[in-house]
Amino acid sequence: MSVSAPVSISDEVAAALAAGRAVVALESSLIAQGLPSPHNLETAMASERAVRKEGAVPATTAIDAGQLLVGAGAEVLERLADPGNAPGKAGSWDLAPLLASRRLASTTVSAAMRIAGMAGIRVLATGGIGGVHRGAETTFDVSSDIDELAATRVAVVCSGAKSILDLPATLELLETVRVPVIGIGVDELPAFYSTSSGLPLAHRVDGPREAASVLAIHLAIEGSGGILFVQPVPADLAIPSSEVATWVEAANREAVQRGIRGGALTPFVLGRVAELSEGRTLRTNIGLIVNNARMAARLAVALAEMPHNSTT
Repeated sequence: MSVSAPVSISDEVAAALAAGRAVVALESSLIAQGLPSPHNLETAMASERAVRKEGAVPATTAIDAGQLLVGAGAEVLERLADPGNAPGKAGSWDLAPLLASRRLASTTVSAAMRIAGMAGIRVLATGGIGGVHRGAETTFDVSSDIDELAATRVAVVCSGAKSILDLPATLELLETVRVPVIGIGVDELPAFYSTSSGLPLAHRVDGPREAASVLAIHLAIEGSGGILFVQPVPADLAIPSSEVATWVEAANREAVQRGIRGGALTPFVLGRVAELSEGRTLRTNIGLIVNNARMAARLAVALAEMPHNSTT
C-alpha cells in the first residue's frame, strides 16, 4: 500500500512557491502552548505582518483534520489560541499519530521544519530553539529540534536556544550533529532574553544578503541538513543574564518538586519565569519572536533574488 503524507498548502503560499517568491515558515506552538492569551494570537499575527512587510509570504504551520497545514488560516489560528480546544503539541516525531487521530495540534520547531521542508520552504522563523535541558546527563531530555536541524534542509532564524536550557551543552551538541550556527551581526550565541551567553561562535554574517549567500551554498552541499542563524533580542528589550538565571533556577526547582517533565516542562518554566519577572520576559519573548520573523523574511527575500538560485 502506498500512502502519501497529506500536506495542505494554502493558495497564497502555493502561488508564491511556484513563482519562486520568498516564503517564511512559522511554528504555531507559541500560539497553543508558548504564550498566554491574548498575546499568543496577537504575536502570531504580528509575526505574519512583519514577514509581509519585508516582501515575503508567511506560512504558519499547524495540524488539523488529518492535514499538515502550510499557511494556516485565521480560523485555525484562533482555534489553536483557545485552550478549550485542548490542541496537541507536535514534534516531528509524532506527526503520524496526530494526523491519524485527525486532532488539532500546534507545531514546534522540529515539526514546523519537517513540514516546511516537505513543502519546499527553506527559511523558518521562531523565538528560540529547544536543546539540551539542564540535568540531561541523567534525564536524557534533549529536544527533537536538534535532530531535526541535523536532518532537514531548512534554515532557522532565532535568538539562540531558550534560556532555560543548558546553553553550552546545546551549542556543543549542534556542532556534534553538524549544524552550522552562524551569528547575524554577533560573534557569540545570544541567550534568548539576553543579548549574550559568553559562548563564542565560529562564524558570523553581517546581514541578510550575506546570510542568503551562505544558505545557498549550504543547500548546494550534498548531505547537508539544516542551518541555524542567530541574532540577539533587540537591545531595548534585553534582560541581564544574571536576572534571568535567578528566575530560571527558581522555576526549575518548582518543576522538579511538582514532577513536571517532558513536553510540559518548557511551557511551565517559561510561564513561571514570566510571572517571577512580572511580565518582563513575556514582553521580551514577544519582541524577539517578531524581530526574528522580520529577519527571516529579509533572508528569504535575499535568497529568492539570488541569480540561478536553487533551493532543492
